[in-house]
Amino acid sequence: MLRLTWVQPEDLIGHELRQAAQDGRAATAVAAVAARWRAAGGPEAPPRAGASPRPVSRYLRLLAGDLLDELADLPSGLADDEPTDLGAIKSLCPHWPSPVEAAPPAPDHLEADRLEAAWLGRAVGCLLGKPVEKLALDGIRQLARATGNWPLNGYFTALGVPEELAARYPWNRRSAATSLAENIDGMPEDDDLDYPLLNLLLLQRYGKAFTTADVARLWLDELPAGRAFTAERVAYRNLLDGLEPPRTARHRNPFREWIGALIRADVHGWTHPGDPAGAAEQAHRDAVLTHTAGGVHAAMFSAAVIATAAGAGAGGDRPDVHACLRAGLTVVPPRSRLARAVREAVQLADEHDDFVTVVDRLHTLHAGIHWVHAVPNTALIAAALTHADGDFTGAVCRAVSGGWDTDSNGATVGGITALLAGSPAALPERWTAPLKNRLATSVGDFNGVGFDTLARLTCLEASRP
Repeated sequence: MLRLTWVQPEDLIGHELRQAAQDGRAATAVAAVAARWRAAGGPEAPPRAGASPRPVSRYLRLLAGDLLDELADLPSGLADDEPTDLGAIKSLCPHWPSPVEAAPPAPDHLEADRLEAAWLGRAVGCLLGKPVEKLALDGIRQLARATGNWPLNGYFTALGVPEELAARYPWNRRSAATSLAENIDGMPEDDDLDYPLLNLLLLQRYGKAFTTADVARLWLDELPAGRAFTAERVAYRNLLDGLEPPRTARHRNPFREWIGALIRADVHGWTHPGDPAGAAEQAHRDAVLTHTAGGVHAAMFSAAVIATAAGAGAGGDRPDVHACLRAGLTVVPPRSRLARAVREAVQLADEHDDFVTVVDRLHTLHAGIHWVHAVPNTALIAAALTHADGDFTGAVCRAVSGGWDTDSNGATVGGITALLAGSPAALPERWTAPLKNRLATSVGDFNGVGFDTLARLTCLEASRP
């Protein structure tokens, strides 16, 4: 029997109960819903996969749908501090960046070099994290140690891993064949690269003034449904059911504060160099198709960080990674969970020389939150960037070795630090050579495209008003 992941009501209800507890809905009402579900024999949320292993009765499926709607009607106690509406977000941000008029562009070859580095860095970080996605933190550490790759400093390999350890901590099933060091032959397809490609298409078709409805149209035209996961798959289903954005993000979508909108933010930053406010606003229009509150804030934060890293170009000093992170926080409501988590992560990274200590503390602080949730993952991204002081290898290895959504975190950190590095030549060849300037994808006509070509196309969109 087909177990369709990320959309079956019986698999969503456990995640929605957790989300309700995290976003401040009335504890007694949430507990009552949980009790009804468990009394009926309803299963817990799948801990790692997108679907429970066995089908449930028709009664349980209908009950799950009713309970999801009942939970959606409960108001959030955090809504005043964590709005989704852009105007409300801006009203809470006392240091919202001033609008930036388009600066004279850097020479095309220099700008394209920087953007090629950013595309490459995103791919390298993603590729590093792919084999250990979904693994527990201890498993990542043991697998790396078993091959002399700890502290993490290169792509994972299965060569030399004891059979017992490999059985206890199996590599990601879909990724091992393409992402372990001995198997890499170009950059394999991954949603962390598919979404930047989609956003490049978005700008080519609709320009920087695109609407959220334009994002939806593009997805229906170009994104295979099977390539969307978590919040994106739910929103896709909602579109097919006739729902309009932004309701697509809210209806029976317990993943609306997960990391999906954040991984779509890079192109928004790349095409607004030195303009964190413009990048954040563009990321917001994209994010609200699928996400709310913390999920939207994470995308805006990332876009602003990347836009700041892209600033100055050839005509001035580039900001360091710490200034980029500070700029990211200016577009996030300061009393939100995301802002607090980022501030805590940066402080931990400043206080401890050993990044293992930082990671262990972060995992303690965010215990009980799903491994794909935007808040802990954004905190880890900020900690890795801070602790490595913006160094490319140091940052991507810290991000991936910190667990949770390893490929997404590696991709975001890799893109930021490569952009700061300034050119493909500034990235170690041992990371970039295996990519062979070739990206696999099912998006548009991009399959097999080179990163140099993507850089030139992105440069064109950045130069347009």
